[in-house]
Amino acid sequence: MNFRVMLAACAAGLLVAAPVSAETRVTLKSAQNSTSYYAMTVQLGEIIKQDSNGEILPTVEESQGSVQNVKEGAKRPGNFVFTTPPNLLADAKAGKKPFEGETGYDAIRTLFPMPFVTVHLVVRIDAGVSDVTQLAGKDFVMGGKGTFCEGRTNTILGLLGVADKVNKIDVELKAAGDAMKNRKIAGFATCSSHPIPSVQEMAVGGGVNVLSFTPDQRKAILAADPQSGPVTIAAGLYKGVDRPVETVGMPVGAYATSRMDDATAYAIVKAFWKFRAELAGKFPWWAGVGPEQVQLLGEKLHPGAAKYYKEAGIQIPASMQ
Repeated sequence: MNFRVMLAACAAGLLVAAPVSAETRVTLKSAQNSTSYYAMTVQLGEIIKQDSNGEILPTVEESQGSVQNVKEGAKRPGNFVFTTPPNLLADAKAGKKPFEGETGYDAIRTLFPMPFVTVHLVVRIDAGVSDVTQLAGKDFVMGGKGTFCEGRTNTILGLLGVADKVNKIDVELKAAGDAMKNRKIAGFATCSSHPIPSVQEMAVGGGVNVLSFTPDQRKAILAADPQSGPVTIAAGLYKGVDRPVETVGMPVGAYATSRMDDATAYAIVKAFWKFRAELAGKFPWWAGVGPEQVQLLGEKLHPGAAKYYKEAGIQIPASMQ
């Protein structure tokens, strides 16, 4: 099914970026509407509404990325759910860029894991780039401006010694695909659970490659961030990319804050695990999510989530309770 048609079908009956009037309102915030994470968020909204018999009405909001999500998580009132890699939360609590001088991050609480984010370095086949280090001297978009992906890509290229040699083009990620098609850039970075719909659509037109890291390159990247892990994108997942892509991925979690009431958090977490297998049967990106990944999310559990995991017999580290 076409991604946009699928997304419209998932959103049927769900309020997307619009005010709601209901006994319990929940705002879900994830990513730009062209990404797999936005589609996942719409799917989450559907199951939450269904499992609560409409007593919880979610609103899905588009986001520019995890940095915006984390910043809003520190401030937004009420029942606010957002996604982010956990290491970005650690940076926020430590006051690292771009969170210097900000407060409110101690109120963030864990709900459940999301599919891993996968780093994609997408290039034109005719750009003469078959290895990441060959991006030196090339025009390249590092990811969505101000996003986790942009920062992560810059870190990766820095570890591989080419971050200062790449011509970093300052355009919105939504414009990067057209810029590449028009040969104005060699490529761009994008980070989401694979397959990424926008990359799939671009690959159908041909002339697209997704770069692999060499074993030594990936070893260096993972050594710098123990929370990351190796990810292999299967050959043929993107048309024309006929060999496995060896890249890296990071855990991602769904989080709320202590301002969410316990009953709502419990209902949301319960609905997620109740429908996870069904979601995985329809949308493959959910298949790799399991209860053992909760411990990767770092922040303390929301009390409502803790109640669910205790009832379900799921072991949670003492540091998260």
